[in-house]
Amino acid sequence: MAEGGSAPGSRRLEGKVALLFGAGSAGPGWGNGKAAAVTFARHGARVVCVDLRRDAAEETAEIIRREDGAATAAACDATNSEAVAALVAEVMAAQGRIDVLHNNVGYAQMGGPVELSEADWHRTLDLNLTTCFLACKHVLPHMLAQRAGSIINISSAAAIRYTGYPYAAYYAAKAAVNNFTLGLALQYAKDGIRANAIMPGLMNTPLIHQQISGQYRDPDEMVRARDAACPMGRMGTAWDVANAALFLASDEAAYITGVALPVDGGLTGRIA
Repeated sequence: MAEGGSAPGSRRLEGKVALLFGAGSAGPGWGNGKAAAVTFARHGARVVCVDLRRDAAEETAEIIRREDGAATAAACDATNSEAVAALVAEVMAAQGRIDVLHNNVGYAQMGGPVELSEADWHRTLDLNLTTCFLACKHVLPHMLAQRAGSIINISSAAAIRYTGYPYAAYYAAKAAVNNFTLGLALQYAKDGIRANAIMPGLMNTPLIHQQISGQYRDPDEMVRARDAACPMGRMGTAWDVANAALFLASDEAAYITGVALPVDGGLTGRIA
């Protein structure tokens, strides 16, 4: 079994098809999307692993196949509507249905309104928010035809709290993901479709070494500072996010929709 996570157990997604955007990892180790894809497969889902980089998607799919799970890999620019539409059509042709849509594409660019370029503002909104919109735009018609589906959008504690980092566009984008998810949930509640967001707090994933570490003297200082900032005294892992996604994707969450679930070790419960 690959590192981390849990054994298949009850196989809570048996027979379901999960389409996961952002299934690769930003670097060596386990990112949120990679861990979610493997977790879904361990619980019986057929997983379509999608990433901008084909090699990253294939790495995740190969881990699943080595565990005798069912996975395919695809490359797609999730900010391109035509590319997303074509991918969804391919998945429907091959799988016949999409039961779980998991939107994990994310990006944080440091800078407040003064420092941030307009291009970086739009890029941050596109990667965090437009990707959710486009995936839903092209998957929802199929879920409506099925009268069933679970949509999971990965947001952030930054959607509702200042996390100490100067990334204005990221705060705005993740707050929008939360409200976009709520709107989806209520619009489609009577159609058998659920939509929920997950708000990871301070997590120890490869992404922080690419996008956050520049705010510290060195990576070790970053880890120490982020661990200390968490009420539990440690950052969370990608598996914490994956396990929350598994629950929201499963029928055990059949009466849960419109939720923005913190997975943060208590971080957003603090005043300071």
